[in-house]
Amino acid sequence: MHAYRSHTCADLKKSNVGDNIRLSGWVHRVRDHGGVLFIDLRDHYGMTQVLADEDSPVFKQIEKLRSEYCIRIDGEVKARDASLINDKIPTGEIEVFIRDMEVLGAADELPLMVFGDQDYPEETRLKYRFLDLRREKLQANMKLRSDVVASMRKRMWDLDFREYQTPIITASSPEGARDFLVPSRLHPGKFYALPQAPQQFKQLMMVAGFDKYFQIAPCFRDEDPRADRSPTDFYQLDMEMSFVTQQDVFDTIEPVLRGVFEEFGGGRTVDQDWPQISYADAALWYGTDKPDLRNPIKMQVVSEHFAGGGFGIFAKLLEQAGTEIRAIPAPGGGSRKFCDRMNKFAQGEGLPGMGYIFWRDQGEGLEAAGPLAKNIGPERTEAIRQQLGLGLGDAAFFLGGKPKAFESVAGRARDVIGTELKLTDEDRFAFAWIVDFPIFQLDEEKGGLDFDHNPFSMPQGGLDALLGDPLHVKGFQYDLACNGYELVSGAIRNHQPEIMFKAFELAGYGKSEVINRFGGMVNAFQYGAPPHGGCAAGIDRIVMLLADEANIREVIMFPMNQRAEDLMMNAPNAPANEQLRELHLRVIPQE
Repeated sequence: MHAYRSHTCADLKKSNVGDNIRLSGWVHRVRDHGGVLFIDLRDHYGMTQVLADEDSPVFKQIEKLRSEYCIRIDGEVKARDASLINDKIPTGEIEVFIRDMEVLGAADELPLMVFGDQDYPEETRLKYRFLDLRREKLQANMKLRSDVVASMRKRMWDLDFREYQTPIITASSPEGARDFLVPSRLHPGKFYALPQAPQQFKQLMMVAGFDKYFQIAPCFRDEDPRADRSPTDFYQLDMEMSFVTQQDVFDTIEPVLRGVFEEFGGGRTVDQDWPQISYADAALWYGTDKPDLRNPIKMQVVSEHFAGGGFGIFAKLLEQAGTEIRAIPAPGGGSRKFCDRMNKFAQGEGLPGMGYIFWRDQGEGLEAAGPLAKNIGPERTEAIRQQLGLGLGDAAFFLGGKPKAFESVAGRARDVIGTELKLTDEDRFAFAWIVDFPIFQLDEEKGGLDFDHNPFSMPQGGLDALLGDPLHVKGFQYDLACNGYELVSGAIRNHQPEIMFKAFELAGYGKSEVINRFGGMVNAFQYGAPPHGGCAAGIDRIVMLLADEANIREVIMFPMNQRAEDLMMNAPNAPANEQLRELHLRVIPQE
């Protein structure tokens, strides 16, 4: 017999009754039934009930076992009584009478229990992640992650893509986040960087004629943590193709992701139609460039109904350039109680409040109610109702000012309204391509222009577009949103040096600096670069959605905490003086 097991803890069935077997695993829990000890023995694959009574030669040893001891048992498979069959586990028809037992690894008193669904502080869970990972939910999440990656790989290979690996140590690049720098021992005072993405290398592959590339790529960014983002590193399905248009990229990645969501979505509906929405429309309708289309609410501009009207705050606001009033329709939200609740939400977001109108029947037909309705009068309120397509029992909420100042709050309000009024279809994956991103944005702190998105994107209209107003230039760049999260980002690349130099010049980078920072790519583009484009899909975020988790750390094997610390491995930590000397570095103490 094998040294540790003849079967896993999920293998044994009624057909094994009478067999002498060997199992190894962890003591999930012990139950003392007065002279009979029952143990739920757990391994990666499942659970088997094993037991011993006072006739067992190892009963005294078994009495000393505690939760999470790692043990090996030998025993005989027996059928459970019909009344004791457990239909919830594959081994529920049998149990194993223990004849011999060996402790493979004793367990100290546990800082967190593996058995049960108790909540523990995140700091405890991350410090003892090896224990946390033994829990059923996290075991399932990590298996799901592995299966999703395997499915992605197979689907990409089936599309004639090949997987190539790109360097982990490279040069610093302005990708929109901070680099993790790595000091060079052989070149004092100089630093490598961990790649924020394989961006330049995959483009160089296209120049080298490889045509189709993909990689399950690790990416490193020194970012502030969020519930849907790791503060240090993440993995993405990275892909690039030559001789393609934007639509070609969509047509390639859509069936891959749709297939993954259909395969692992647990029966939830996966939308077949993925609309393409401009960045400007997404901001207007949803208040975000990653809209949740499970929620049917679309915001609208209603400025004309307030201009010169009786509500002085909005009327005066509209006299300023660049301002507008937007309405958030709320079908079914027509009660003062709900309106007051949403007003309180706005105050919690740092606003003085949120105007509203709701429509009710006071016995004389449809009536508009609320402070705004009284101020602007029945004709204007009726025009608003008709524009928004609302009726009895419905409401509308209003925010005004310069859109950039209130769009994000409006977007969050839309999400809350959709959830509270049960308009959002929770049992669905709804996708949308966000397109026509602006290439540039105003950098109000530094003055001048900066890249709004990916600096390597091809501007729509090419070089001619860059000779006009830069803030009007759109790029062939795109994101894929699903259920309120950005899952994919990509672009058709700027492969022509003169267009690249001009784009970087507008963002404040001189030609010499571009050559210095991106010399490899600029040089390559002098030698017959093909048109090319691609995208990258965030694996952590995709698995988070499939696992129905609200926090990305629930689908990452060993995540950092909110302060970018690894409490289990004690990272970051202070280097030894010998290491610093070898790297020609000195740490300046903080004041």
